[in-house]
Amino acid sequence: MTQQTKLQIKTTGVDHVVLWVRDLARSKAFYMDLLGMTVAHESDWQAFLWCGSQQVALFEAGKVGVTVQKGSLNHMALLMEPASYEETKARLNEEGIEVMGRSGDPTCIYFDDPDGHRLQLLYKGHD
Repeated sequence: MTQQTKLQIKTTGVDHVVLWVRDLARSKAFYMDLLGMTVAHESDWQAFLWCGSQQVALFEAGKVGVTVQKGSLNHMALLMEPASYEETKARLNEEGIEVMGRSGDPTCIYFDDPDGHRLQLLYKGHD
């Protein structure tokens, strides 16, 4: 009897990292004026800034009821190599990892690493 090969989930890069901030305008100015980032898109409580080909997202914690602690990270989003979304989700479940989705977006997966850091896999090959 042969052992079945487990699906290797392959990421191709970091899409974005989300940082909780206390004051969106102040943080946005810091990242743009000091570090040269530019706006990708934004709303009244968040700003996604270009950092090369990746993004740093700033989420204003107070506007969504979150208390910011020093060094607070919301999540890191990783780009996935094109593969079957369902196979990827099944592979994570196979490892006992609780998988969450995002309402209205069937192409991303949220889960926690062993230390409780929230990760997001973006499967952009799905039409």
